[in-house]
Amino acid sequence: MEEVATKRIELRNLELEDYLSLKKAIKEAYSGITAAHWKKKSIDKLLEIFPEGQLCVLVDGKVAACALSIIVDYAKFGDNHTYHQITGNDTFSTHDPEGDVLYGIELFVHPKFRGMRLGRRLYDARKEICENLNLRSIIVGGRIPNYKDYSDELTPRQYINSVKLKEIYDPTLTFQLSNDFHVRKIIRNYLPEERAPKEYATLLEWNNIYYQEEEKLINLPKDVVRIGIVQWQMRLFRNFDALIEQVEYFVDAVSDYQSDFILFPEFFEAPLMADYNHLGEARAIRELAAYTIRLRDKFIEFAVSYNVNIITGSMPKVEDDGHLYNVSYLCRRDGTWEKFQKIQITPSERDAWGMVGGDKVKVFDTDSGKVGILICYDVEFPELARIYADQGMQLLFVPFLTDTQNGYNRVRLCAQARAIENECYVVIAGAVGNLPRVNNMDINYAQSAIFTPSDFAFPTNAVRAEATPNTEMTVIADVSLELLKELHEHGSVNILKDRRKDLYKVVLKK
Repeated sequence: MEEVATKRIELRNLELEDYLSLKKAIKEAYSGITAAHWKKKSIDKLLEIFPEGQLCVLVDGKVAACALSIIVDYAKFGDNHTYHQITGNDTFSTHDPEGDVLYGIELFVHPKFRGMRLGRRLYDARKEICENLNLRSIIVGGRIPNYKDYSDELTPRQYINSVKLKEIYDPTLTFQLSNDFHVRKIIRNYLPEERAPKEYATLLEWNNIYYQEEEKLINLPKDVVRIGIVQWQMRLFRNFDALIEQVEYFVDAVSDYQSDFILFPEFFEAPLMADYNHLGEARAIRELAAYTIRLRDKFIEFAVSYNVNIITGSMPKVEDDGHLYNVSYLCRRDGTWEKFQKIQITPSERDAWGMVGGDKVKVFDTDSGKVGILICYDVEFPELARIYADQGMQLLFVPFLTDTQNGYNRVRLCAQARAIENECYVVIAGAVGNLPRVNNMDINYAQSAIFTPSDFAFPTNAVRAEATPNTEMTVIADVSLELLKELHEHGSVNILKDRRKDLYKVVLKK
């Protein structure tokens, strides 16, 4: 009986001596594509700058498959790059040993040896390199060769979804998806000289879950963030300084627990309107607005001196255009500050005070995560929080002021929905008590709280902490940003990922 010859398979780093065998394999793998050719000087350069990133599989001593890679600082390129840009026009000047991404610039298998899963061996080896070098991810630009057969009936997104659902087989994309890569973006003109089918390609990514950012002795990115809420009792103050004294008392008390954030309620400074109650509501609110800059400056001072980031609740502000806005300030403990203007104005704010809405929804960077601010009525509009979520928001702060339990429940229930649908923490702070001498703010009801997503890693009722209803007090609790990362990738459901963006989208016009 004749014996079947056993093929010897070896995975190793590519060497200079492999070039002639490599060249023959490339010619067979890219038959009919004249542009697909690796010159010896290019291989020499890659082996010089990053030898450990160049891999090959030998079958009986000859190159049967190959994977070439460089390391890049991905932030310098973003998702809209071309192959020539990422490779420095084939000079590989973009290779950066201090970069964060292993970028795959080539992978092929000789057609004679397809079916032996040599590509999987190369991908597994790339993943090992990525983990051993502590790189954030692997990114590759992938052709979608079979799309040309469906381009008249399917958009690129529809085609990719069909491949994901295994309704269509694509030799390149199906392989990449089966190796735990996900489509990061659909790109055009990635390889213009080869005219990839219908000019479309996919940018794919594999995330290294073992990635650790370089250790620092100070200013480490925070995992656990401590949040303090002030549930403020409305009371009359004899003057501005008396109100500031009460503000500082709470900042001092909450910062003693090394809190990272303090949140005050909407219009907590309303007691200062008592002196202007006889002027009518529209005039009185503009008199209150005269205190806003002084109040903001005090918060900036307290943020620095008590080493805590403060979300100042909200206050009326007449801006340069002469309009009256409802404004919240983020006062960072490094002395910097930014503002958010309430977007959705309530009927009473508009009719009684002549207030108008802002038009900017931009996430704020802090030393304790990416935060968004919405003021009261804003949280009842899901589009705003979704825009924040698309910008990477982790914490959403919502100062509010409600008079009845009906109004409070609108804020509370919508805030809980925002936490679940955007996979983030939502913090709400309100005022309690009565102001008999201030029109339009005479009664108040609140139960301040910190809401979480709803999954196994979080409380079963999705409430991290909450205040006693209608009682002046503080709430202090810790939340984990790392749990949000795990939820995004491994939650029971993946709400952020599973949105049907092929059907609908939310776009900020300005």
